[in-house]
Amino acid sequence: MDFRELMESKYREMLANYMENPSEQALYQGQKFSRKSIEHHVSPEEIIMLHKSLLEELEPNLSAKVIQSFDILLEVMMGYGLAYRELQSLRHKQHEIKTEIEIAANVQQTLLGTDIPSVEGLDIGALSVPAKLMNGDYFHFVEDENQNINVAIADVIGKGIPAALCMSMIKYAMDSLPESRNTPSTVLENLNRVVEQNVDLSMFITMFYGMYSLKSHTFRYASAGHEPGFFYCGETKVFSELEAKGLLLGIEKRTKYPQYEKKVNPGDMIILMSDGVTECRTENGFLERESLIGFIRKYIHLPAQEIVNNIFRELEKLQQFQLRDDFTLIILKRNV
Repeated sequence: MDFRELMESKYREMLANYMENPSEQALYQGQKFSRKSIEHHVSPEEIIMLHKSLLEELEPNLSAKVIQSFDILLEVMMGYGLAYRELQSLRHKQHEIKTEIEIAANVQQTLLGTDIPSVEGLDIGALSVPAKLMNGDYFHFVEDENQNINVAIADVIGKGIPAALCMSMIKYAMDSLPESRNTPSTVLENLNRVVEQNVDLSMFITMFYGMYSLKSHTFRYASAGHEPGFFYCGETKVFSELEAKGLLLGIEKRTKYPQYEKKVNPGDMIILMSDGVTECRTENGFLERESLIGFIRKYIHLPAQEIVNNIFRELEKLQQFQLRDDFTLIILKRNV
């Protein structure tokens, strides 16, 4: 016997008990019945029709006007019931979509994962936190056979699943590059051709690619329209921008990317970031680059990973713990 076959007898018993003794316990039985009705997809108008028919049976001398008033209630609840069922359907679909996105986010995290190199003389810290479930930022490290630490940081201008798919494509292209990597300018030229052929023109991708030589302690880099990083000189205690010019990836197939070079001495630092760091929105507007430098100075005595973690906490606090954009920050700090 299904629920609807039991529903009439159970409701009759519950209604009769309440009419005889209108107690809190009887009302609680009504709440339990309501939950069961929802579980078995019984509509509100079905409950009202049942209530009306049972009331006529239990109280045959009840005023006809009172009985007729249920017709108005029934009409009202028919529209309500339709809207309620649509809401339940939307909630079910929303739950399915959320589950799928969570699975996709876990896959993305595994796919885009990279190990932070641990090498003598160079302290590296990195953190990437998505504003939503899916990350539109990407960073990657490769230690090649020539004792170079290759570092890439990219940002899709946009959020959500389209940005995440673009990042997955960039990761695949990066993995397809030769182990030696050649030079930063060559890497960006190769990636630019891949993006130009495979990404819609409405999607914009910026990238910074650097190559740190552990032999000569020089940092060669090129940029495809990416947020400029900082260079900190340990001797003078001065921050300067890592200026680099270059067109965004995928705009023009034959784009050439100028290459730059910095000598890195003990105590020097290279700071790379996505625009989610520099465009952090506070109550007073966007975060000034000088304010960001102030946070770096505050924690500069700490290991690179702790600097990165502390800056993230500071900026997260400024945004009331609600990131408006994906956050990625990388610090390379020469110790000796």
